[in-house]
Amino acid sequence: MQRIVKAIGLVFGDIGTSPIYTLSVVFLLLPVTKENVLGVLSLIFWTLIILPTLQYTVLAMSLSMRGEGGTLILSEILKALLKSKRSLSLVTLVSFVAISLLMGDGVITPAISILSAVEGISLIPGLPQLKEIHIVLISILIATLLFAYQPRGTERVSGTFGPVMVLWFVSLFSLGVYYISQVPEVLMAINPLYGLDFLLKQGWKGYLILGEIILCATGSEAMYADMGHLGAKPIKQAWRLVFIALVINYFGQGAFLLMNPQAKYVLFEMCLKAIPYLYVPFLMLALLATIIASQAMISAMFSIVYQAISARILPILKVKYTSHELSAQIYIGTVNWFFYMAVCFIMYQFGSSSKLASAYGLAVTGDMTITGLFLVSVFFIKRKIAFLLLSIFTAMISALYFTSTWHKFFEGGFWSVILAGVPFVIIILYTQGQKALYNNMKFLTREEFVHKFQRVYKTNPKIPGTALFFIRDPYTFPPYVVETMFFHGIIYEENIFVCLIRKNEPYGITTGFLEEICCGAKVFEIAYGYMEPLRIEDILREHGIDERAIFYGLETIETRHPVWKLYGLIKHLSPHFIKFLELPTTKLHGVLTRVEM
Repeated sequence: MQRIVKAIGLVFGDIGTSPIYTLSVVFLLLPVTKENVLGVLSLIFWTLIILPTLQYTVLAMSLSMRGEGGTLILSEILKALLKSKRSLSLVTLVSFVAISLLMGDGVITPAISILSAVEGISLIPGLPQLKEIHIVLISILIATLLFAYQPRGTERVSGTFGPVMVLWFVSLFSLGVYYISQVPEVLMAINPLYGLDFLLKQGWKGYLILGEIILCATGSEAMYADMGHLGAKPIKQAWRLVFIALVINYFGQGAFLLMNPQAKYVLFEMCLKAIPYLYVPFLMLALLATIIASQAMISAMFSIVYQAISARILPILKVKYTSHELSAQIYIGTVNWFFYMAVCFIMYQFGSSSKLASAYGLAVTGDMTITGLFLVSVFFIKRKIAFLLLSIFTAMISALYFTSTWHKFFEGGFWSVILAGVPFVIIILYTQGQKALYNNMKFLTREEFVHKFQRVYKTNPKIPGTALFFIRDPYTFPPYVVETMFFHGIIYEENIFVCLIRKNEPYGITTGFLEEICCGAKVFEIAYGYMEPLRIEDILREHGIDERAIFYGLETIETRHPVWKLYGLIKHLSPHFIKFLELPTTKLHGVLTRVEM
């Protein structure tokens, strides 16, 4: 039960706060009639069945690597099944798009969640009506406090997330039951024919309305992404409870709308009319729920960026571990403050949750569609017919929702594309730049290195102690090693070449010495999962390695090409990989190599 409560607190914040704004936004575009209400409720019900339930908890969560899930994992599973280089390149590129879309969506989620909760302040009896600018300023203040708290970590307060979100879902369920009891006929919307009839009668407008209805399912991807932290079983069990609470609340909102067709902030007005003396506590609970949802998204951004850094598709950024017990709790300052500025900008740019909702959904449905396509490909290759048919169906629904949000591009949705475009451009520039850089560097083969090293090791005076050199693989030696040893004559009694190899698995570290290269030179290999926090110093000490000096290569790029100049700037501004490993600075010696590109 404790793990279920924890899952409710850490996984379902985004989808759990969607009732604050989803129906309010939908019925800004539609007249409140019985047909429309039942049609929209039916579409919401079946959307929650098809996307979060079928696509994520049934299909996606059946695929994992050592219990780990997420877009990056799914792409790795698919790549392991492919043989064609062209297919591998295409999947890699599409996975970059998916990661970027998640980042773009990650900015909008806290913005719309906090704005929608703060708007409820205007309904407090006796308080003057808040202007849009006041709502934005209060929202920015909350966001400022939230992001400023990130360096301290969430370990101390994360224990409260579960109980708070449980109370939130209980409140949603209770309000829903109260209003359903007054208009029980809304339960007829469980019949999918109401949704189909709505789409047929509304035609083109109904298709566009799908772009707002999808707001009820935002956050579905968190169930799969957080599978490795919590396990599939507690997330699935928690989803059953959350699903019931959400459906009952949405149906209760529909009943309330039929009784109060003029309602603007549906969820808050439901509470205000049913139990006015509990409205302020409910509003505070809503604010806490949106803060928890935002915190979950911020933590997810840190995790995504950390995975991308470990996978060597993003430049190195300084990572701080905020918990001694939980290695997954990290803080990346650059990401935190760029994320903060983007959230504040989006809040200021749109001003209200209803305006922001008109731009929301483009990135998240794009990511859902990519997930759907990956699932179809995996089950097709594995010949799992039942899962293949289900995945084709869910992928078609995801694609339908994705295309229904395209019109949002011109209503502000272009901001989500721009926000997603920033990490995408950086990923492409960095990965292609790294390839070009290493293609232009002059590496020594193992045979050439051994030939030169043996001669120099015998004739040159040796410095007492052990020196470490970082290399990419044990068969090629980079220019900085050649420069250090053979040009400057820096030879230690013992020279250990540390080779870091990223595995196609999220976790696990295997270490050990490989076969000795020659007298005075050894290779020490560390193979690590791409989500594994690397504690290199601890690993070295466990193997009795007590180095005197650590050498690593620094590249300065000389080019006239504007693209490579930009890559050179990114590389110059980002810390070196060696600093990412948090090794003792007193032992570090960077060796500069000029590379023409």
